[in-house]
Amino acid sequence: MTDMATRSTAAGPEAAFTSVAEVETKLRDHNYLPDRRIASAVFLADQLGKPILVEGPAGTGKTELARTTAEILGAKFIRLQCYEGLDEGKVLYEWDYRKQLLRIQVGRAAAGAEGGTEWETVEEDIFSEEFLLARPLLQAIRSTEPVVLLIDEIDRIDIETEALLLEVLSEFQISIPELGTVTATRRPHVFLTSNNTRELSEALKRRCLYLHIDYPSIEREREIVLARVPGISEALAEKLTTVIRSLRLLDLKKKPSISETLDWANTLMLLGKDSIDTEFISDTLNVLLKHQTDIEIALAEIVGSGPNGMTGRK
Repeated sequence: MTDMATRSTAAGPEAAFTSVAEVETKLRDHNYLPDRRIASAVFLADQLGKPILVEGPAGTGKTELARTTAEILGAKFIRLQCYEGLDEGKVLYEWDYRKQLLRIQVGRAAAGAEGGTEWETVEEDIFSEEFLLARPLLQAIRSTEPVVLLIDEIDRIDIETEALLLEVLSEFQISIPELGTVTATRRPHVFLTSNNTRELSEALKRRCLYLHIDYPSIEREREIVLARVPGISEALAEKLTTVIRSLRLLDLKKKPSISETLDWANTLMLLGKDSIDTEFISDTLNVLLKHQTDIEIALAEIVGSGPNGMTGRK
């Protein structure tokens, strides 16, 4: 049977950045506009070779931070999207059962034709590399090229699967009983994201650097809009982000994310608007808000806040 075991200790990822300022500059060059805390966290995670746990509301740029870091490093981007019921087979590896079954059938036919048995040979074959389906963690650990591994929305999985991830991320190795132990020769850069739907274990948090990304300040969001929406004026970007901030102060099921801010800004440009008035807000709230109750709350606020509506707020 093929032996994939390796006894070497996994090396940490080679340091890619020399300073916090360099991280900030490179992120900006790739159209991700960080504040100092974000750049510092990415720099320290890189230098220490530790995973970085990024928490915060949905749509604040957590996933995009990992993706942009991969672009900067020229690294392969591997994403494990977490969801309720995610099991070991979807995280680590699975055997290709259909292909194994075909191999068994061929082996039986050959054995019948020869009047003997080839089961030992068949068994060795079906648990070989050819029949292995590598899932995201195994793909990342086996890679010989630079990798950024994103474990997205880790708060959606159960405690048992979180413990499995914790074990793998502690040792950066995976045991496959039929083949041996696969140990990373080059550790991936790891990002974990959480929307705070449940509390993560202290054991997981201890092994990670921590970063919380909230909705941006009005100044930073305006800068994002100006950088990502061609042709928009500074005055219009300021008015738009002022309205967005007002919406986020309301008691909504889902507050507008940064990506929805950009969608709304692009809607402005698409419709040829050079101002934001109550009529425009009312007609396009569905770009920003995705629950009817939220739209109704926002409309009531617009109507009830005087002739200028939300557009008059500072």
